[in-house]
Amino acid sequence: MHEVSDELFNDLIASSLDELPSKYTSKLENVLITYADYPSDEQRTKLSLRCNQTLLGLYEGVPLPARGIGYNLVLPDRITLFKYPLIGASHDMVSLRASIKHTLWHEIAHYFGLNHDRIHEIEHNWQ
Repeated sequence: MHEVSDELFNDLIASSLDELPSKYTSKLENVLITYADYPSDEQRTKLSLRCNQTLLGLYEGVPLPARGIGYNLVLPDRITLFKYPLIGASHDMVSLRASIKHTLWHEIAHYFGLNHDRIHEIEHNWQ
């Protein structure tokens, strides 16, 4: 696959976000959606990833159902998509766009505290 500029990658994230169900995206509060080239050493260590494991996206924060009454004055939750692992998992722009959308949805769903079965069920219904 050809090189994807940071600007294009950012545009793909934004358009993917626009395509996700507004029932969820409109309720995102205090969440930073960003990207990095690769997961940091700290992120890899925190997740106990082995050297042969890759990561396409990561939600870092406290899921909505786990927040208690004293949850306030906190930094934004963070959803990070990892550019080069996503590119590496894609064979063309169509599959890259689909991978970004799928990964973004998966991480947003973690913000809402959804388990993997529910994540896939909801995704299957809007595709």
